[in-house]
Amino acid sequence: MILLAFCGLIFQLHYTGDITKYINPKFVRLSQSLSILFLFLFFIQITRIWTSKREEAVHEHHQGQDFCHHDSHTCSHHDDHGDTQFTVKKLLSYSIILFPLLTGFFLPAKTLDASIAEKKGGLAILGNQKQEVNSSEISDESDSDLEDQSFEEELAEAGELEHDLSVNEEAEEISNEEFEQLKKDLYSASAIKMDDKVFSLYYEEISKDIDKFIGREIEFQGFIYKEEGLASNQLVISRFLITHCVADASMIGFLSEMEEAPELYDNMWVIVSGVINKAAYNGTELPMIKIKEWKEIEEPLIPYLYPLTIKVL
Repeated sequence: MILLAFCGLIFQLHYTGDITKYINPKFVRLSQSLSILFLFLFFIQITRIWTSKREEAVHEHHQGQDFCHHDSHTCSHHDDHGDTQFTVKKLLSYSIILFPLLTGFFLPAKTLDASIAEKKGGLAILGNQKQEVNSSEISDESDSDLEDQSFEEELAEAGELEHDLSVNEEAEEISNEEFEQLKKDLYSASAIKMDDKVFSLYYEEISKDIDKFIGREIEFQGFIYKEEGLASNQLVISRFLITHCVADASMIGFLSEMEEAPELYDNMWVIVSGVINKAAYNGTELPMIKIKEWKEIEEPLIPYLYPLTIKVL
């Protein structure tokens, strides 16, 4: 029954789409295979139990007949001999196994948020990060197209991208040439559009050499995180990057300045456009975005970012 329950839990996570709140989409197929394996083992175990019970029943019947010829008390005692005691050790073992099942079925999937960002170190983490990011998807649209589109049009495209990602769960791979082209596009485009496909790559490049990007237009989306010690007009617009699963999640994001900052609150999702600048935090230089436009949005169906995967030929 435990095997069947695990199969049902994984199926439920896939059916509701919550599986992407726990693992990188490129491992979705592996997760589905695991569900099938649990179901297969369930049927194997049912067969074993059924066969074992029948053999025990036949064996006990023959032994019982022999014992009963000599002592009726011995016969009665033997009938109870097959009962297995439920020890403390077994209770502990089953509790450990049942715990993820109970939490999986009865506790809703929760997205990592500002409270987790604070526990992971917040801006201190951003200041020390040197992410090694590989690519798995390539944007069909050039960054330079941003110049010809309005902010409202970009909002609509963000919704379309979210829909595409929610349907196409399995991540794609790109060649090393495509990966290098993405970086070239970043450096050549006058305006930077950081959609989910290239966010982690562009973030790393901008953080490595901020001076090359000062004054450039940028657009991205994320959740609000306010840290103690920031000025009243400052906040961090963040995302969580997941390599394998939520256990290895790391926060990436930009320190930002905007007049309306006091009105915004932790975990509020926004899409913003602004200009890249530079700021210092605890002696570390960080990219800082001076926000020109912003709009509150719903939390995306897939709120996390995933490293891009380079195809090895």
